[in-house]
Amino acid sequence: MLKRNFGLSALQVSALGFGAGHIGYDGVSERQAHELLDRALELGITFIDTARGYGLSEQRIGSWLPAHRENVVLSTKVGYGVEGAADWSAAAVERGVDEALATLRTDVIDVVFLHSCPLDVLQQGDAVQALLACVAAGKVRVPGYSGENEALAWAAEAGVFGAVQSSVNLADQRSLREVLPGAARNGLGVVAKRPLANAPWRHADRPAGVYGETYWDRLREMGLEPDVDDWTGTALRFSAYSPGVSTAIVGTSNPANLEAAAAAVARGPLPDAERQRWEAAFAAHAADWAGEV
Repeated sequence: MLKRNFGLSALQVSALGFGAGHIGYDGVSERQAHELLDRALELGITFIDTARGYGLSEQRIGSWLPAHRENVVLSTKVGYGVEGAADWSAAAVERGVDEALATLRTDVIDVVFLHSCPLDVLQQGDAVQALLACVAAGKVRVPGYSGENEALAWAAEAGVFGAVQSSVNLADQRSLREVLPGAARNGLGVVAKRPLANAPWRHADRPAGVYGETYWDRLREMGLEPDVDDWTGTALRFSAYSPGVSTAIVGTSNPANLEAAAAAVARGPLPDAERQRWEAAFAAHAADWAGEV
């Protein structure tokens, strides 16, 4: 698995990362979660992304992590859902980090994102300063922001974060076009989420309730089919090899899906002509889709 520097930090991450949301919910046992995490490491996937809002995900990673800590770059998300603390308050951030440290059974978390924190709250500063205080205390290595649109653009240029996380896929190229190249130039690690766009190509008819409706619509309007790989391979190769991207995270509870994703990334970037087809098709509609996702 290709490894890349994570911005200007001392971290190195795998070009494909594991989004650990699926292992936190009903239907996945702790044993299955551990087997999936083991398989990720066997495939060379060393970046694992979780969040306090992903059910039992942090807990299951925490029961697995101590034996594997030196081989993993770990990220989580904080700022919300802390009992007795208002969302995005300094207390919510600081206590969120402390709770994550305990649940994940580690002394330090490599990357911590303020997840979908509103722009006005970012600019007000309490949440950001609380996260930076956790860095200064040695609890967090890299402070990050996860989100989209104007808040993402502000975070990429503010000079206070070391990482950003944003959607990058065939049907969602806004941050790729407008924000992420600059973030990389500013020395930020870049995590591309939703590289498969929730796989809307699985559905002959417009899906409902799977967080893929907008992407399904967009791909229909773009009117393209993959030319040099299957849908999964095309999507992952597009995202993982987009300019400025450090790692693209795939979420799954199925080891076969993880193996297919690793094989796709191992095939390398899309040929230039294929990539340009998808970029041109998105650009033709970008103004109409601004702010949609």
